[in-house]
This record gives sequence, structure tokens and C-alpha cells, in this order.
Amino acid sequence: MDLTCLDPASPGFPLSLADIPDPPRQLWLRGQVSALARPAVAIVGSRRASPGSLEIARRLAADLARIGLTIVSGLARGCDGAAHQGALDAGGVTVAVLGSGVDVIYPPEHVPLAEAIAGTGAIISELPPGSPPLPNHFRLRNRLISGLSRGVVVIEANDRSGSLITAGCALAQGREVMVVPGTVLAGRNRGGHQLIRDGAALVETAEDVLAVLVGAVGADPRASVGSAPLASESLAAEGGAPGASAVLAALDPSDPPDFDGVVRVTGLPGSTVLARLAELELEGAVTRVAGGRFVRSSGKVLT
Repeated sequence: MDLTCLDPASPGFPLSLADIPDPPRQLWLRGQVSALARPAVAIVGSRRASPGSLEIARRLAADLARIGLTIVSGLARGCDGAAHQGALDAGGVTVAVLGSGVDVIYPPEHVPLAEAIAGTGAIISELPPGSPPLPNHFRLRNRLISGLSRGVVVIEANDRSGSLITAGCALAQGREVMVVPGTVLAGRNRGGHQLIRDGAALVETAEDVLAVLVGAVGADPRASVGSAPLASESLAAEGGAPGASAVLAALDPSDPPDFDGVVRVTGLPGSTVLARLAELELEGAVTRVAGGRFVRSSGKVLT
């Protein structure tokens, strides 16, 4: 088993973890160090999730992975495992953050899933190899899940869910918190709904998540339920990830456009513009300024 140990001075140590209030002193890793450099979104939720919530986690992860976002989660039973699997099914990259050593996979039935994750993504932990999966370890790893990510999506969290700890870490780190709403029966979603009351964004689709990440002030008028494809479906139909150059060209430095202006100038579907703006902002090529307008970041070029 090949393991890599990274400290904050090591090439490949994720910069997103270097600026959190309590950064890890080291990271142990199995898999691809490069997976930690990609823009990421965390998907977390109940370990005893309903079948519907498991499907939501899987589909949302797949849709976001197809447009180039890394999916971060904790390899737990339930929504975590479904999110990892969704990203893999879509041919994307996913990162699992463990509450044990990277050589101690918990739960044990996720050993095959962990091997698949390490093939294209990464399994990481701040704990040294051999560390057991203790309750306090899981609480500590939650800050790394949020710290690696631009935003955290919570699916089916009751009022005592560990996902709420991850959401709290995200808020403390200045990350976006998003919630997929659910049924009010049996209290399965009570914690998530409280997050929405406290200001978390309500999301249902990959387009919703992208809109939160880029702070879009408009939306594709065709994006009502049942009438428009998800951003990932639009990109697949157009043969990959087109439009980045057109979006950059639309950003007039003398009169920075808002979201609607970019759509108008490029002629691209709103869902595609959302995806491109998200990727470009996450890469540092585009900056959102006052009034929900977008400008090219100085010194940044499209790669």
C-alpha cells in the first residue's frame, strides 16, 4: 500500500486547508495528490438515509462531477457512500476524508469503494496510519471535509446529525452551506431545515449548487422543472466543456456584465454559462464584483 505524507510546506498540500482556523499539521494520503488541487464541493448526510435521499446524493454528485468538480465526503454509510459512488459512476474524481488512518477503512464494507476512490481520487486523513475509527476522530475530520471544499451540501440531516457539525465548520471557514430539503415526517430533515431557516441556501440540482458558488443573479428562463436539462446534461450534449473562451471574451473590463449580460453576449444556454463561470471563478480566472458582475482576474489566463 503506497502512502504519501504531506505537510503544509509540501508540494500538493491543499491551499484550501492552509487558511482554516485549525489546519492539519500533516495529511496522509492514498491515491492521487493531484485530486486535492481541483475545485471541490462536499456532499454529506445521514448514515441511515432513506432510499430517496441516497438517490439524491448519488445523482447530485454525478452531475457535479461531470462538470469537473471534485466530490468530497467522509466514506460513511448512507449519503457519504452514495455521493462517492455517484462521482465514480460519472467518471469523476472524489476525495474521502477518514476518521481513522488511511489504511483503516471504516465501515469495512466500504473497502472496495475506497479502492475505487484511490484509483482516480484520494483517501486522506490527518491521523497516522493504524489509527482506529474513534468518535472524536470523526468530529475532527469534519472540518477537513468542509475545508477542502468551496461549499457543503447537506442531505437528510436530523437535529443531531454529524452533518450539522460539518455545516458549522463550513460557516466558520467562510464556505457556502447548502441544503436539499426533504419530508417533514419522522424528523429526518429537521436539522437541515433549521440550517435553511438560519440562512443556508436551498438547493435541488447541480445548477442550484453552481448558482450558489458563483453567486449568479439570474437564471436560465428554461430551467423550470421538467423543461430544461441540468448543466451536466447540457455539457454532455455539447461535447465536453465548451464556452469558457466565449465567457471570458464577454467580460468587458470597461463595463463588467452580470450573469444575464454574459448569457446575452455569448448566446450560450444559461446552464452552460453557470458552469463556465463556476469553473473559472474557482480557478481564479474570474472574480465576482459588486452588483453581481464578473471581471477577468488580473494576471490569470485560460489554461
